[in-house]
Amino acid sequence: MPRSLRSWLGGCLLMSALGMVPPPENVRMKSVNFKNILQWELPAFPKGNLTFTAQYQSYRKFQDMCTSTALTECDFSSLSKYGDHTLRVRAESADEHSDWVNITFCPVDDTMIGPPGIQVEALANSLHMRFLAPKIENEPETWTMRNIYNSWVYNMQYWKNGSDEKWPMTCQYDFEVLRDLEPWTTYCVRVQGFLPDRNKTGEWSKPMCEPTADDETAPSWTVAVVLAASVCAAFLLLGCSALLWYLYQKTKHTFSPGNCLPQHLKEFLGRPHHSTLLLFSFPPSDENEVFDKLSVITQVSESSRQNPGDGCTPRAPSGQGSSELVPEEGAYSVGYSTPLLLSPTSEGHQSGKPPEQNPHLELSDSRTTSQQPKS
Repeated sequence: MPRSLRSWLGGCLLMSALGMVPPPENVRMKSVNFKNILQWELPAFPKGNLTFTAQYQSYRKFQDMCTSTALTECDFSSLSKYGDHTLRVRAESADEHSDWVNITFCPVDDTMIGPPGIQVEALANSLHMRFLAPKIENEPETWTMRNIYNSWVYNMQYWKNGSDEKWPMTCQYDFEVLRDLEPWTTYCVRVQGFLPDRNKTGEWSKPMCEPTADDETAPSWTVAVVLAASVCAAFLLLGCSALLWYLYQKTKHTFSPGNCLPQHLKEFLGRPHHSTLLLFSFPPSDENEVFDKLSVITQVSESSRQNPGDGCTPRAPSGQGSSELVPEEGAYSVGYSTPLLLSPTSEGHQSGKPPEQNPHLELSDSRTTSQQPKS
């Protein structure tokens, strides 16, 4: 019988005889990216099932994290990332319990760095890679392990698929490009986090393999030709647009010339009082013409009676008395659509009489004047 087995059986018999509960065995902390899991193993205890209680020290006082659990692990991820923490666990059976088993744990120093994420894209004969730092447990999604450690860098290895030769690289940024690779060849890449100030490395990511293609970079003369053609096409398009606009304007003025008011009418309408009068004096739209009746009554002076040749008033034939014909109301009727002008005749001026005493007036109209003497 092996010696280890004999000692295990001897311990079980001794504990059974004394009635003691054995403590948990192989107590350890497994921490990856600050996900802290305290783990242990079941001790040998023939009397029945065991439960466990795990605690952590806070301000010189232990507080429970897991109580009477049948599991062999307890989650301590809520602990602060900085500072040393004292953890302990014991086994329990009914009213009996074992001694405490203590360990010390510092998350920022003891946690392991998990594998980063990696994205690989092949473009011609190059590989474009993007690295994703591991996320932190119980933190927002934007927080990663790189936010905790200032000296964070990436260790990268790449190789041809099927070859044992690997080429290492160190990358300080989240992006990296492998150029001038062999065309039509499959390359594999893997990456890990590395802390130079602590000399601490993380776990490798799974290899990512991508095939390259031939170099599709266009020569410089091809780029120049394409650029020149684009410029010529742009100028041609602008010229055609300008020509079409010119033809449109010419056609518009030819078939639909613009109407322009005479200058004297523009000046007349530009005066505010004329515009107001025209606004209120325009006839209704259903009337074509408006006619007003103007009647002029003149008085014959004594000198005019004595000198019949001086006036234009119709007189009776000789021998029939001195009675004269006086125009009645309505003897002169004028139809007009523009202002009338009353002006003295030339005879009135020659006779030396003032205009207001001259009975002969001349009616002037720019359009139509009708005189109908009444006999």
